[in-house]
Amino acid sequence: MVIITAGMIGVGKTTLTEKISNHLETKPFYEPVGDNPVLPLYYKDPKQYGFLLQIYFLNKRFSMIKEALKHDNNVLDRSIYEDALFTKENNAEGNISDVELEVYLKLLDNMMSELDQLPKKKPDLLVYAYTDFDTILKRIKKRGRDYEQFENNPALEKYYYKIWKAYQTWYEEYDVSPKMKVDLQEYDLVDPEKTQIVLDKIDEKLKTIR
Repeated sequence: MVIITAGMIGVGKTTLTEKISNHLETKPFYEPVGDNPVLPLYYKDPKQYGFLLQIYFLNKRFSMIKEALKHDNNVLDRSIYEDALFTKENNAEGNISDVELEVYLKLLDNMMSELDQLPKKKPDLLVYAYTDFDTILKRIKKRGRDYEQFENNPALEKYYYKIWKAYQTWYEEYDVSPKMKVDLQEYDLVDPEKTQIVLDKIDEKLKTIR
């Protein structure tokens, strides 16, 4: 089984990926954030680095999904299927030009066509992590990455809100694989009992897929 997790920054997606991976004894593939040299630059100047950041992520996520689909039993922390969400929002914000967006979408189409040639063409399950927006902001503040902080930066907070809204639409429209939504506000993964409830829900969903 190949499982992908999705959700905006601060929602608890990476922790969810780790919990699922440990529970199912599978290999996790984590989103390249800590070793991403472009991301801090983007937060300082999104108009200059918006396109470069999206190409960087697209390349990394393409490599991750190809590797994951070649092997059985793994979990991906974010995937290529949600990558265009950020690119389109950056275009709407004026950080990426229409020409850059067109180049990106053509490249994405080529990559998706290549995935169609693999023996396993798509993931088995999407697990979408959700909380309300206030919880997102609290968790971003708590984890303390300097370049993510939005205090005294209303434009960044507004951008986070747009991504939060866009993710809900993206989840409703996602049709690549079976999917499920997990409320990580109601089921905070800090609590072992609530974590087990989430994992039990995923197990039940996997039974219907198998």
